[in-house]
Amino acid sequence: MNFEITELTPIGTRFVLGNALDPDIGINSLQTYKISDNDYFKLNIKTSSDGRKIPELVLEKPLDREKQSSLDILLTAEDGGIPVKTGSAVIKINISDFNDNTPLFSKELYQVNLIETAPVYTLVVHLKATDEDEGVNGQITYSLSHITKAAQEKFTIDSQTGEIRTKGTLDFESIKAFEMIVEAQDGGGLFSNAKVVIHIVDANDNAPEIIITSVSNSIPEDSSPGTVIALINIRDIDSGENGKVYCEIIGPLPFEITSSSSNYFRLLTTSPLDREKIHRYNITIKATDKGSPPLSTTKTLTLLISDVNDNSPAFGETRYVVYVPENNPLGFSIFQVQASDPDLDENAKITYSIVSKNTDAFPVYSCVSINSMSGVLYAQCSFDYEQLREINIEVEAKDNGSPPLNITTIIKIYITDLNDNSPKILYPATGVDNSAMFEVVPRSSNKGDLVTKVVAVDADSGHNAWLSYQFLQVSEPSAFTIAQHTGEIRTLRAFPEKEVLKHKVVVLVKDNGTPPRSTTINLNIIVADSFQQDIPQINNQYQNTDSLFNLDMYLVVALAVISFLFTLTVMLAVISKCRKSNHPKTFGSVTAGLYSEGAPRFPTNFNNATLTLPYSYDVCVTLDSKDKEFVLRGSLLSLLIILTSLFVY
Repeated sequence: MNFEITELTPIGTRFVLGNALDPDIGINSLQTYKISDNDYFKLNIKTSSDGRKIPELVLEKPLDREKQSSLDILLTAEDGGIPVKTGSAVIKINISDFNDNTPLFSKELYQVNLIETAPVYTLVVHLKATDEDEGVNGQITYSLSHITKAAQEKFTIDSQTGEIRTKGTLDFESIKAFEMIVEAQDGGGLFSNAKVVIHIVDANDNAPEIIITSVSNSIPEDSSPGTVIALINIRDIDSGENGKVYCEIIGPLPFEITSSSSNYFRLLTTSPLDREKIHRYNITIKATDKGSPPLSTTKTLTLLISDVNDNSPAFGETRYVVYVPENNPLGFSIFQVQASDPDLDENAKITYSIVSKNTDAFPVYSCVSINSMSGVLYAQCSFDYEQLREINIEVEAKDNGSPPLNITTIIKIYITDLNDNSPKILYPATGVDNSAMFEVVPRSSNKGDLVTKVVAVDADSGHNAWLSYQFLQVSEPSAFTIAQHTGEIRTLRAFPEKEVLKHKVVVLVKDNGTPPRSTTINLNIIVADSFQQDIPQINNQYQNTDSLFNLDMYLVVALAVISFLFTLTVMLAVISKCRKSNHPKTFGSVTAGLYSEGAPRFPTNFNNATLTLPYSYDVCVTLDSKDKEFVLRGSLLSLLIILTSLFVY
């Protein structure tokens, strides 16, 4: 026998069983029923009106399918015979499920830690509820309730499996935890819920941020070590070790970073700065957190070094040597001195000045000046090597800084010699016409004997003062020679008895300059055995020679004057004729050749002349057109002769 009984069957419910059949009668017929022991049912025997015995199962205890889903009860029928005969049947009772159990979670609160860098569709937690019911009553579906919009955007749950997974990216810095209620419902409509708290675990996903709160774009180069350049705030929105940072400077620079408080730092100088070496720094600041792996960020700060007047001007040399030729023109550019200053702008503007003081020997300011801007030295006077050979000038270069810095240098100016001085004869002493009196040579002198020595000096120097000696004019035949470098005059031969008593020589003294300069001296060399005996004769000869020499000079001058007067007279005569005559025949064809055929004729002798020397002359000139000659007659010729005679005497 099979029975299907719901587990919600109330206690006392009766289930009629089938009766047994026994053909015997009387005492040997069916007498009673028995059932096997069980926890839920008892046997009740009911006698019908016809005397039949009908067995019934009576429920004594509530059924629980979740504890026992089925029962097998053995029903036994007994007769009253001896021996007792029995018959049995198995009663199969299936307890059908009723939705009397709600789904149950293993715990009421689930707490999960989830890293913020978890990718999408990452399993967060697997929730599982149990329901002892079966069938539809035991089928559980899961859902989220009491969830925020932010959590709905980030998480989802599988309704069949109860798996909660991510569906969006997470950010610890935005939301650090999510809370939600998960509901489990069976097919019969019973449900239960559990609370899920998802804690987002911080990951080192944010690099530090460098914020310059206060900065100086430039500092002077004389700033002392420890000067504050900038205040820096480092911010990292991560937490824990991920949010702890340290700061450093990249590269070897004269700066350092020190911590002033939590995540606040100071940028300081560590050593003196020099704008002339480095005028700008690009300071790269690096901030690194302590996460794993660590993240870092950099920021570059540009710092300009402003100039201060910490450098004096500097000359290229501590001493300059300049060569200037003498006889220079006024305003001559001698030399340009230049100084440099590595400073900037006004601190590098240089002015020049002469700081040498005047001395008794040389007035510096009156002879040398300097352009204050260009440093060019100018000569204010013409230098003379023979009077001044060198000048020492101290020049100062001063910048325009505050306070100004200066430096000085020495300029040594050497005056170079030019060949501007002729040799000067010291011996023998000369007169006004550069003639010496007498040098006496004994007639008995031999070849090579020293007669005299010409001594000369040259105020120039060097090659310009190298002197050489030579004869410019000497009597023939020559009886003397002169040494080229010493000026010694020596005899060239012995003198015979009838040798000329007096020899006149002209000595040329020449220097070695370019161009060379020279001077001469006239020497009268007397050859005599006894100077006292021969001196009267020598004087007469000397006077006669001098008279003839003077006469020659007078004649030359007279001829020049006569030629000038002659030309002037002819010109006056022609002009006079042209003004007085009105007839062309009077002049003829003057233009045909006024001087073509007419020429002065000088006769060999002119007896009327006042000059006793054989320099007679006659001039005949005519203006007659037929003769085409000029004739000078009468009083005009007499006038010329008288003037000439007067001039000569």
